[in-house]
Parts: sequence; C-alpha cells; structure tokens
Amino acid sequence: MTQDELKKAVGWSALQYVKPGMVVGVGTGSTAAHFIDALGSIKQQIVGAVSSSDASSAKLQALGIPLLDLNNIDVLDIYVDGADEINAHMQMIKGGGAALTREKIIAAVARKFICIVDASKQVDVLGNFPLPVEVIPMARSFVARELVKLGGAPEYRQGVLTDNGNIILDVRNLRIIDAIALEDKINSLPGVVTVGLFARRGANVALIGTAEGVKIIE
Repeated sequence: MTQDELKKAVGWSALQYVKPGMVVGVGTGSTAAHFIDALGSIKQQIVGAVSSSDASSAKLQALGIPLLDLNNIDVLDIYVDGADEINAHMQMIKGGGAALTREKIIAAVARKFICIVDASKQVDVLGNFPLPVEVIPMARSFVARELVKLGGAPEYRQGVLTDNGNIILDVRNLRIIDAIALEDKINSLPGVVTVGLFARRGANVALIGTAEGVKIIE
C-alpha cells in the first residue's frame, strides 16, 4: 500500500468512534483530510464539527458538514487528527501543517483524542521531526536564542504565517526524553504561543496504518 492509502485507511477507520448526535473535533493535514471525507459520508448523523484550521473548515463546508464555534461548546466528544511523530506513551509532535495552537486547544476540550497516522510516524524517541513552535513575530529572535540554550537548532519557517497571524520556528537536533518537561519549559518562554509537543495532553487512541491493516492502540 502507498503512504496515502495507509492514511486513507486510518482516516476511514476513525469513523467507528463517531456516534450519532456527536460534535466532532477535526484536525489538519493530509491524514485528517481523509477523515473529513469519511465524515462527509455520515454528515446527517452528527451535529457538526469544530475545525483546527481554515483549510479544514473550507473542506468541511464544501462537504456540507455544519461548522461550529468552539466557544459555544462545553465538551467535545472526540477529536480526530494526525501527528508528525508519536511515541509509545501516546505523546506526539504536531505542527507540520502550522495549525498546532488550534489543534492543542481542541484537544484540551475533547473527551477523547484519536490520533490517526501511518506506521512511519511511530518513533521510540520524539525529536527526529523538527519541533514546531508558534511564536509572536516580535519575539522570533529572542525565542530562537532561548531554544538554542535548550540544545535545539531553531529555523524560521520562511513564508509561513499561522491562521493566528504568527510565525513558526522549527527546532532540529532535539532528542526528547522528557516531553512533558520540555513542553512546559518552551511554553513558559515569553512570546511563545505554544509548542507542538502534545505530551501533557496526549492521544487516548492511536490508529496506525500498516500494510497488514489498521492497528489500534488504546
């Protein structure tokens, strides 16, 4: 199977967690896009969706899935999204698509976070994928210097503005052993909106696309 076929398999597999009358949180990226396609096939059964990016919102609307404001919702039933890396502790690196802040907000509200990935995203130690950090533009140089002190090699993601109007620093050369401690440390830096470490709020379920089929980890 191609990587896209694996992504499609896990995207459609996530439908098993969608029940009638639910409000569904939806992530961003190529794997999440397959889940949105799947969600479109049962759109009459759900109340609607909360989206983590303008791109996902446009896709949901194009399929006729009602788009809801998170401010009007106390608790989300489920949040379905991909990841750039995931470890055995269900901790993730996210933000390759620059939607990490909204993704983290929706994940915090959701009762259950279902991570959908192909097997290439499974790692023993996080950090091979550059760690995205969303930063207020005026703080870019300061935050970059602080990230160097933490052992990273930050690189400004040229030409990219988040949906919130901020910039992204991608941090290389990290071997993340204590993901929660690093998440807290980077989030405490003035000017950081959020870091793409999903350690304090990891996934509850991981659907892994493999050549042998979709593997479920709970």
